Amino acid sequence: MSVVREGGCACGQVRLRISGEPMMVHNCHCHQCQRQTGSTSVVNGFWESDNVEFLSGETREASLPGGSGNPHIIVSCAQCSSPLLSYYGRLGRLMSGVRAGALDEPGSITPDVAIFTLEKMPWVTLPEGIPAFDYYYDPREVLPEASLDRLRELGVRRKAGEG
Repeated sequence: MSVVREGGCACGQVRLRISGEPMMVHNCHCHQCQRQTGSTSVVNGFWESDNVEFLSGETREASLPGGSGNPHIIVSCAQCSSPLLSYYGRLGRLMSGVRAGALDEPGSITPDVAIFTLEKMPWVTLPEGIPAFDYYYDPREVLPEASLDRLRELGVRRKAGEG
């Protein structure tokens, strides 16, 4: 049976459901993520957007720069402005980067990598056992083959004009 996670915003108006395990989980320490979250970093679990369903509430979108400098779209609750997920440029709306903090059980996902660590707060300690990269990384060197297959499939769909 497939894992199902639920989550939502701080005011409870928006609820979402996610099926399956994430392809990958990033802990990003870039200055943009710090500014956009008001925290030291963000943890995003990445799923195919087909596996992410909004159950209730109204959302709004804002296009902001990501750590790479490329824009990404942040989807937030229209009522309380809690960020829920992002769509990043390369795969567009085919892949959703769901904020771990938006999950009812945020500890149910664990980062596969820490990225943009050169920009982390000087007092943040990175966890042992999680690969850390100054900026980004080559997914082929870190992720399991099953996750890479899922990413490749999204790439094929993107080239076919989806998303």
